[in-house]
Amino acid sequence: MRGALLLLALCPFSLPALAQQAGSVVLQAGWIHGQTLDSSKPLHTDLKPGLGALIGIPDSFDSPGTAASINDADTLLLASTYFATDHWAVKIEGGIPPTFDLHGEGVVQPNRNIDALRVDLGAHNPIASSRQWSPVLLLQYHFGRAEARWRPYLGLGVTYTWFTNVELGKGFYDDLNNTFGRALAVANGKPPGDTYVEADSSPGWGPIVNAGLSYALSRQWGLSASASYVAFKTESTIDIYAGDGTRLSHSTTQIDVDPLVMALMLTYVW
Repeated sequence: MRGALLLLALCPFSLPALAQQAGSVVLQAGWIHGQTLDSSKPLHTDLKPGLGALIGIPDSFDSPGTAASINDADTLLLASTYFATDHWAVKIEGGIPPTFDLHGEGVVQPNRNIDALRVDLGAHNPIASSRQWSPVLLLQYHFGRAEARWRPYLGLGVTYTWFTNVELGKGFYDDLNNTFGRALAVANGKPPGDTYVEADSSPGWGPIVNAGLSYALSRQWGLSASASYVAFKTESTIDIYAGDGTRLSHSTTQIDVDPLVMALMLTYVW
C-alpha cells in the first residue's frame, strides 16, 4: 500500500520513457508575441548641396525631439528541437513574418524660420510599415531528468533579421514629397513635379537569451512556454530622389528594437 501511494504521488511529475532524450526531435507550433522595448536617436538628414544655402537651408542637420518606435506584433511560430543529449539541444525557430508599423514623433525642419519646410512626423502615424524576417538558432540546456514531466530550460542563440515590403504611409509620403521633394528639386535645378521617396531598414545579427518551461502531456504531446530577449538594432533610412534618379536628401535614424518575445507552443515528438 505504501509503495502504491508513492507511485501515485510521482505520477504528475514523471512518465516512463519520455522522448525528450538523446536523439529526440521535437516539433513545435504556437503563438508568439513580440513586445518591443525600443528607443531611437533623433533623425539626421544630409541634403544635396544646391541653391538652398542661399535661403538658409543647411546641407546637413539634425532634428532634435524626433524619435521612432515600432509597435508590438503577434504571429505563428514554428520550431524544431534536436536533443543531442538528454540535456543539451539545438533549436531552430521560424514562422510567419509579422508586419510592424513604424511610428514617429517630432518635427523635421532644417530652418526654424522657414515654416514651408516643415514635416510633423506625429501627424502621419504610422509613417511606415514593413515585414520582418527573423530565423533563430538556439543552444539550450534542459534541466531535470529525461522522463520528467516538467523541464525548465535556458538557451543562448542568435538571429539574423531583415525587412521586406518597406512602405511609407501615404500621408507621410505625400507631405514629405510635396514639402521637401519639390523644394530640393528646385534648389538643384530639377523638375519639381516628379520627385519620389523611398525607405529602407538595415538587416543585422542579434544575440538572444532564452528561458522556458516544458510540460509533457503524454509520451509524444506536450506544451512549452518561453520568453526571449533579443538585442537588435536597425538603421532606418528615408531618401528623396529627383525624377532622373539624383538623390536630393538622405535621412537616417538608429532604432534599438530590443524585443521581448513570449511564446506558447504545442509540442510533438517525431
